[in-house]
Amino acid sequence: MSWGSAGEFFAMGGYAFYVWGSYAVTAVLIAAELWLLARRRRTLLRLLGRSLSGRAAGERAEPTTSAE
Repeated sequence: MSWGSAGEFFAMGGYAFYVWGSYAVTAVLIAAELWLLARRRRTLLRLLGRSLSGRAAGERAEPTTSAE
Protein backbone atom coordinates (compact mmCIF):
# COMPACT_ATOMS: atom_id res chain seq x y z
CA MET A 1 0.00 0.00 0.00
CA SER A 2 1.13 3.51 -0.71
CA TRP A 3 -0.05 6.62 1.09
CA GLY A 4 0.40 10.09 -0.29
CA SER A 5 0.30 11.86 3.07
CA ALA A 6 0.29 11.26 6.80
CA GLY A 7 -3.47 11.94 6.83
CA GLU A 8 -4.07 9.12 4.35
CA PHE A 9 -1.88 6.82 6.42
CA PHE A 10 -3.83 7.54 9.62
CA ALA A 11 -7.14 7.20 7.76
CA MET A 12 -6.08 3.69 6.67
CA GLY A 13 -8.24 3.70 3.59
CA GLY A 14 -11.43 4.20 5.57
CA TYR A 15 -10.65 1.50 8.14
CA ALA A 16 -8.90 3.75 10.67
CA PHE A 17 -11.43 3.15 13.46
CA TYR A 18 -11.01 -0.63 13.21
CA VAL A 19 -7.22 -0.56 12.78
CA TRP A 20 -6.36 2.00 15.46
CA GLY A 21 -9.06 0.70 17.78
CA SER A 22 -7.52 -2.76 17.56
CA TYR A 23 -4.11 -1.36 18.43
CA ALA A 24 -5.58 0.56 21.36
CA VAL A 25 -7.43 -2.47 22.78
CA THR A 26 -4.30 -4.61 22.44
CA ALA A 27 -2.15 -1.99 24.20
CA VAL A 28 -4.67 -1.68 27.06
CA LEU A 29 -4.84 -5.45 27.51
CA ILE A 30 -1.05 -5.83 27.53
CA ALA A 31 -0.74 -3.01 30.08
CA ALA A 32 -3.43 -4.63 32.26
CA GLU A 33 -1.66 -7.98 32.09
CA LEU A 34 1.65 -6.43 33.15
CA TRP A 35 -0.05 -4.59 36.02
CA LEU A 36 -1.79 -7.78 37.22
CA LEU A 37 1.46 -9.75 37.05
CA ALA A 38 3.29 -7.10 39.08
CA ARG A 39 0.50 -7.08 41.66
CA ARG A 40 0.53 -10.88 41.96
CA ARG A 41 4.32 -10.84 42.34
CA ARG A 42 4.17 -8.25 45.14
CA THR A 43 1.48 -10.28 46.93
CA LEU A 44 3.47 -13.50 46.61
CA LEU A 45 6.68 -11.86 47.84
CA ARG A 46 4.81 -10.36 50.79
CA LEU A 47 3.34 -13.75 51.72
CA LEU A 48 6.69 -15.48 51.36
CA GLY A 49 8.35 -12.79 53.46
CA ARG A 50 5.81 -13.26 56.23
CA SER A 51 6.23 -17.02 56.09
CA LEU A 52 10.01 -16.87 56.18
CA SER A 53 10.15 -14.22 58.89
CA GLY A 54 7.79 -16.30 61.04
CA ARG A 55 10.01 -19.35 60.72
CA ALA A 56 13.12 -17.31 61.41
CA ALA A 57 11.56 -16.08 64.66
CA GLY A 58 11.22 -19.66 65.87
CA GLU A 59 7.67 -20.35 64.85
CA ARG A 60 7.14 -23.73 63.36
CA ALA A 61 4.56 -24.76 60.85
CA GLU A 62 1.80 -26.86 62.30
CA PRO A 63 2.38 -30.51 61.49
CA THR A 64 -0.37 -32.13 59.55
CA THR A 65 -1.91 -35.20 61.09
CA SER A 66 -3.95 -37.79 59.34
CA ALA A 67 -7.47 -38.42 60.57
CA GLU A 68 -7.57 -41.83 62.16
